[in-house]
Amino acid sequence: MPLLCNNLQMVAPWQRAGSRSRGSWALATFFGVGYLRPGPGTYASAITVLCWWGASHLVAHSRLVPVELLVSVAVVLIGIPPSTVVARESGIEDPGFVVIDEVAGQMISLIGVPLDWKYLLAGFILFRGFDIAKPFPLRRLERLPGGTGIMMDDVGAGVYALVLLQLWLYFMAR
Repeated sequence: MPLLCNNLQMVAPWQRAGSRSRGSWALATFFGVGYLRPGPGTYASAITVLCWWGASHLVAHSRLVPVELLVSVAVVLIGIPPSTVVARESGIEDPGFVVIDEVAGQMISLIGVPLDWKYLLAGFILFRGFDIAKPFPLRRLERLPGGTGIMMDDVGAGVYALVLLQLWLYFMAR
């Protein structure tokens, strides 16, 4: 990929200010979290857990699960178009700096989980584990086109973590 000289810095074409869609890049990188190193997905997941904990205290307990479901689905649906745009503009099929998929997957893993640090940490560890290991069929979901493929493997990892955590809560944490 050709690099351009910009103020004595080597800059890839998608990094030039005028060559990208700012809103899409802001959403896809979770407002810049995707640029943190090392492990931008882990940073995005950790920040999501903290935001989840804080925001959950603003919702009535009786409405918490429906709101969690609604917001999680909204983030998935909102995340697909900007992920597609950023992948196209960067020329990278699944850019590591796109972390809105980690945000969505992490949110899914925490639906209905008690707001206690132990359960939030367990949801974080389970989601990151499934996201990194990509057990069957998550790797196949990455083959879906554009932002759908970027998002769906993390949605699947979130569902795996959600199921395992809910089973653990039901059978073990009573």
